[in-house]
Amino acid sequence: MSAAAERIWWSLGPADWRESFAVHPRIGERGKDAWSRDEQSGVDRAAEQTQRALADANRSYEQHFGHVFLICATGLSGDQMLEDLNRRLRNDATTELRVAAGEQMKITRLRLERLGSA
Repeated sequence: MSAAAERIWWSLGPADWRESFAVHPRIGERGKDAWSRDEQSGVDRAAEQTQRALADANRSYEQHFGHVFLICATGLSGDQMLEDLNRRLRNDATTELRVAAGEQMKITRLRLERLGSA
């Protein structure tokens, strides 16, 4: 199932990817989806300063790229997510769109694995 999902995902275009990104909560925001909350739990344990920096960097990212910052956050600390966000802000728009699409695919893979083991 994962291979088929990956094949389909990479056959889509940028508009489709952006549509998918739009349903994700920002890193550090409490989404309605229990899986997202669990995947982003590293932010909950981050220092308040890191949480504020993530909120600021999220806004900068969205202004720069026009979509939410996506990262496969499972197992990452808030500091690691912030470091990656700041690094990716230096990407050009085309590169970053591909990076974000790759992160979405990682999230999809993890969720498909969870479904398969449920």
